[in-house]
Amino acid sequence: MPYLKSRFNFLFLSIIIVSLASCGVRKERTLFNAPSDIVTDTIKQVYVVNDQGISDAYYKIKVNDQLAIRNVQNFEFGATTGSSANTGANNNQNAQGGIQNVLSYPVDLDGKVNLPAIGKIEVAGLSRREAAIKIQDIYKTKLLKEPIIELSVVNLKVTLLGEFGKQGNFLLERDNTTLIDIIGEAGGISKSADPKTLKIIRGDRANPELIYVNLNDINSLASKKLILQNHDIIVLQPTKSAATSDKLQSLNNILQPLLVVVNLAVLIFTVTR
Repeated sequence: MPYLKSRFNFLFLSIIIVSLASCGVRKERTLFNAPSDIVTDTIKQVYVVNDQGISDAYYKIKVNDQLAIRNVQNFEFGATTGSSANTGANNNQNAQGGIQNVLSYPVDLDGKVNLPAIGKIEVAGLSRREAAIKIQDIYKTKLLKEPIIELSVVNLKVTLLGEFGKQGNFLLERDNTTLIDIIGEAGGISKSADPKTLKIIRGDRANPELIYVNLNDINSLASKKLILQNHDIIVLQPTKSAATSDKLQSLNNILQPLLVVVNLAVLIFTVTR
């Protein structure tokens, strides 16, 4: 009886410790917590904190951007040759799903990109499509026959963290890339994800815009806020039950060895009485 009583007391104490430790466990596991995160319990579709307006869906090229350029009708034009000019592209191929085997050219401080055979072309302030058409027309005039120029800004990316099929950096290779496009590239969400807790952190890191999305509601997809912008951070939390289960498993890994020690001590005490 003393042995059973001691074991029962230990197990009862363990349950109390686990219960207390599990309170707020999901918040402990979540990156970049904000006071407004409580809204995820009641959000219907999309809720925005510190709304900074609708961003331009068509990205404007900026100084220091890296442009990957090729002629679709001639795949050898713009192919990687192993020269130092492909450094920027190689650096960006570490992101999920990047532009493969294409040279990248930096936009200099004067807003111009220096391209083979045609020299410096001013592109800062243009959309990707506008820049592609401008470069295409110049190549057509000076060098190539009926070129079709494909242009991508290879340094544009978003970061996915949390309950996705894959985490990490994902390139924004097209204008109007949406949240669902990127979730698809990431392999969807995990089984333990809570669809009501998706959060996009956007803009000024000192005073960011926070966009909360309930993925359970199909009407959420209509929001223009879900057109992704460069450097967006997208975070998805686990369900409360999944977070608590992981916490309990971690505590169990700690308590099991202690339970073995207690059992052994009680057994030795009982035998030696």
